[in-house]
Amino acid sequence: MSPLLRSPLAGSGPDLCYPLLLNTSCRLSLGPRFSASLLYILTFSLALLTVLLNLLLIVSISHFRQLHTPTNMVLLSLAGSDLLIGLVVMPLGAQYYISSCWFLGPWLCSAFYMLSYVLTSASVASILLISLDRYLAVCQPLRYASEVTMGRVQLAVGLCWSCAVVYNGGLLGVNMRGPPRRTSCQGECVVVVDGSSDWLDFLVTFLAPISTVVALYLQVFAAALSQARKMRSSWAAAAVGAAAAARRSELKAARRLGVVVVVFLLCYFPSLGFMGEDVSVNSAASFWSTFLLHLNSCLNPLLYALFYPWFRWTIRLIVTLQILKPNSSRATVLH
Repeated sequence: MSPLLRSPLAGSGPDLCYPLLLNTSCRLSLGPRFSASLLYILTFSLALLTVLLNLLLIVSISHFRQLHTPTNMVLLSLAGSDLLIGLVVMPLGAQYYISSCWFLGPWLCSAFYMLSYVLTSASVASILLISLDRYLAVCQPLRYASEVTMGRVQLAVGLCWSCAVVYNGGLLGVNMRGPPRRTSCQGECVVVVDGSSDWLDFLVTFLAPISTVVALYLQVFAAALSQARKMRSSWAAAAVGAAAAARRSELKAARRLGVVVVVFLLCYFPSLGFMGEDVSVNSAASFWSTFLLHLNSCLNPLLYALFYPWFRWTIRLIVTLQILKPNSSRATVLH
């Protein structure tokens, strides 16, 4: 689910997207040169930072064997969707929203929106898998140790991406039979999803998975409170020994990933204000809600750098090219 709107700076300027098509071309509306320049710098810098940070995270988890854990495989999925958002969706979306001109043709316009929808759905699915992983690790540790394997997590991630492609392909296919509809001029890229499809998308890609995420984390934090009460007794702490230490570690990981979930929800909620309406009217509001949603793709790796010392350490190893050394994949990065 992603706002599908025109430029927030669209106006009635004299320039045309296609000067040779005087009667059919959309108007090129960059607005005040200073404002447009600032928006270009802001959005493209954010896109570049998003790509670099998520690329570092993907290289870290993929290269170092010590990081090959079920939880990190889900983080790898989230980083993959964030990377593609920064690489494709953010720069193309920024160029179109700021100038109000789409220069890549109607079929790539459809592909752009398809990719935007798929990546957003994949991100929501990854957040759901993260919450399920933490729930099992904290609330059902014996089941987690025996049932949550690398193979099963990889299968779950693959199914999430496959379902995102099939579902969004069907959703947009119903609303786009051929090139994008309701195109009033050459250079416009607007895909209008009807109200019923929009609400179905809201239910499938937001309400159902996010409600599940909230329910799972409520149980995780209830377990954390219960564990804290038990730890107040020195006798109880001594009795459980290593098991208590392992449980505290899982709870600490759950709290860290809980911050990732909360930040995602805060970035996602503003876009819900456009549900069930033709949002092309409120283009400026849509631009900034979409910007905030995409900002989450940059915030995720920053949160990992803040909370996980191993990510800061692997960044140092990557930047200094130490990962090119023989057997660098076996380096100890968890301290």
